[in-house]
Amino acid sequence: MAGHKVTVAVAGASGYAGGEVLRLLLSHPDVEIGALTAASSAGTALGAHHPHLVPLAGRVLQPTTTETLSGHDVVFLGLPHGESGAVAAQLGDDTLVIDLGADFRLESAGDWLEFYGGDHAGTWPYGMPELIVGEARQRDALAGVKRIAVPGCNVTAVTLGIQPAVAAQLVESTDIVAVLANGYSGAGKAPKAHLIASEALGSASPYGVGGTHRHVPEIMQNLRHAGAAEVTVSFTPTLVPMARGILATTTARLADGVDLAIVRAAYEVAYDDEPFIHLLPEGQWPTTAATLGANTAQLQVAVDERARRLVVVSAIDNLVKGTAGGAIQSMNLALGLPETTGLSTVGVSP
Repeated sequence: MAGHKVTVAVAGASGYAGGEVLRLLLSHPDVEIGALTAASSAGTALGAHHPHLVPLAGRVLQPTTTETLSGHDVVFLGLPHGESGAVAAQLGDDTLVIDLGADFRLESAGDWLEFYGGDHAGTWPYGMPELIVGEARQRDALAGVKRIAVPGCNVTAVTLGIQPAVAAQLVESTDIVAVLANGYSGAGKAPKAHLIASEALGSASPYGVGGTHRHVPEIMQNLRHAGAAEVTVSFTPTLVPMARGILATTTARLADGVDLAIVRAAYEVAYDDEPFIHLLPEGQWPTTAATLGANTAQLQVAVDERARRLVVVSAIDNLVKGTAGGAIQSMNLALGLPETTGLSTVGVSP
C-alpha cells in the first residue's frame, strides 16, 4: 500500500462509533476520508453531531445507500444491529467492509437467535488481532481479508484479561466471573430516559444481569478459541457516571499448584510482543483514565489465596480499543499496513 491513499467511507458517521473512527482516521497517514453517511441525520453537517472533528465539520452527511458507499477501498459500518448485512451484500468483493456492529461476530446461528433474534447473517473474520487461537493469533487470519467483524467492547476487555490464563490452563474455564464498570457512551447516542444526566449522574446501575447480555456468547466463543474445552461466564456490566471507559474485573478458580509467579510469567509470555496490551508492574492498577483516547488495554493480575481465584483487572477505552481503534488496527492488517499505523498508545489523563 506504500504511496497509495486508501479511500474510506463511514456509514453511521453521526454516532459515537462512527465519530471515533473518523477521529482516528484523521491521524492516519495512508487514508483519505470519503463519503460520510447517516440515516435520520442525513442532510445535516457532521459538525452538528461531532463538533470536535473540526477538519470535517462542514461535511454534509449523505443517505446510506449503495451508490454513496461504492467505489471506496474501505467501508466502515457503524449501523444498528441487524442492518449491516443488507448493506454489505450490495458492496463488491473488492471492498474491505468492516462492521462495527454485531451482525457477523457470532459463529453460532443458535447463539444469534437466542441473544439477538432473527436470521443469522453469517460469520466474518473476527477483528481482534490479539485473540489467542490455538498456537497462533487472530491477526494471522486478517491479512488480505475483505470482511471484518469488530468485537464488542465488553468482549474485548474481558477476553484480553482472561485469555492467557485460559490458554495456559491456569484456571477452571467453567468458573469465570466478570463484573464491569462501563461508561455511558457504550449505550449509544439514542435518547433514553435512563441515560439522561439527571438520571445517570451520581448513580451506578447494572444492566444485562443474569446471563442475558448479548456479549456473553461472544466471550465464550473467544475463550473456546483460546483453548477452553468447556466455558461458563457469569457476566454483569454496570453503568457508572463516566462518558468513556471499561474497567473489567474478571476472576476464575485457579488450577492446583498455580501461584502469582506462574500467572505473571504466562501473561508476560502472552503479551510482551503486543504493542497495545500493557501488563502493569506489580502493585500498579489499571485505570480507565490512563486509556482514554488510546488504543491500549491495561492489565494487572493478582491471586486471592483464600478464595484460590485469579483476579484480572483490565481497562480500555470502549470507543477506541473497544471499537474504532480495534477496527483500524484490523484494517491495517487486512491492507498490509503496519498494524500500529495511525493508532496511539498515549492516553489523556487527567
